[in-house]
Amino acid sequence: MLRRLHPEQPASFAFTPDNLAWAQAQITKYPEGRQASAIIPLLWRAQEQEGWLTRPAIEYVADMLGLAHIRALEVATFYFMFQLQPVGSVAHLQICGTLSCMICGAEDLIAVCREKIAPKAHQLSADGKFSWEEVECLGACANAPMAQIGKDYYEDLTAEKLAWLIDEMAAGRVPTPGPQNGRYAAEPLGGPTSLTAHVDGRDPLNASARRAVDIGDTLKRIDGTEVPLLAPWGRQSGGDAVVAPPSPAPANARPTPARARKPAAPAQQADKSVAPAAVAEAAPTRLSAPRDGVADDLKKITGIGPKLEALLNEMGFWHFDQIAAWTQAEIAWVDARLKFKGRIDRDDWIGQAKARAGKA
Repeated sequence: MLRRLHPEQPASFAFTPDNLAWAQAQITKYPEGRQASAIIPLLWRAQEQEGWLTRPAIEYVADMLGLAHIRALEVATFYFMFQLQPVGSVAHLQICGTLSCMICGAEDLIAVCREKIAPKAHQLSADGKFSWEEVECLGACANAPMAQIGKDYYEDLTAEKLAWLIDEMAAGRVPTPGPQNGRYAAEPLGGPTSLTAHVDGRDPLNASARRAVDIGDTLKRIDGTEVPLLAPWGRQSGGDAVVAPPSPAPANARPTPARARKPAAPAQQADKSVAPAAVAEAAPTRLSAPRDGVADDLKKITGIGPKLEALLNEMGFWHFDQIAAWTQAEIAWVDARLKFKGRIDRDDWIGQAKARAGKA
């Protein structure tokens, strides 16, 4: 399929300050001279910011990475995940049309899109709120037919249900994702035949749908206000590493060749026989119960699930501001009592908790 840039392009593009910081952190994941490896996440972030991938955005990312513009254009036009034309301001619907979905009614879903959005794929609706396309297998065959809308899957669809979903989104509401026929996940339509002991008392939503509902707006594009997911080696003690924005390269610039790394002098090489000094542990301030009887939902911190939340509550941690205040010694104390070590720093619980505490 021939993929071309849209004929109408904006005059310029620039990451928002938050997205720029995120992009710079991604570049730190790769060795010196290999920054071009960050091109796909950076192009994706640009698309999330604007809704679609514009030529100025492609060239901006190329300049950040020291690439000739044609190299970034090659990537953007090769991968179908990149939208090269404007998409709906509310949602872009991706209807799975591969075998399982096709025989279960995908063509009926496409007919709804043609009627309620636009006659052809990638066309905007009259109000500019919606667009659609048919895509290949999205891997939810047991719940066919289905569609990806925003960040989530809407499964077990009918034509009537999809029409209702579009009307809900047009009215400013975000329907609950997941199965749309009352099914919990991907169990048989007649009910689960295994693990039946876990049915009673469970959350009525599966983990994926629950996470989406907790976020509150799965249609919203990433705009940089989310808690950033930074590479651990892109951080410095006391804060996140800051990478100075690169000067834009000329449009005809050639890629910067990778520079061979010089081996460290013997005196500078680390002695692997000497283990790093352990941080002394200190117990954080704990509570016997949540303040005013209302605990924060610690599961909103990436890396904390229901079991970890229960464990933290048992330890006496109920609120985001408690976690946000942990020192390195206190992190070591908590970490020593977790089954999997290092996740506090790896998932940046402190930074996430500070962001959550600030919104409370």
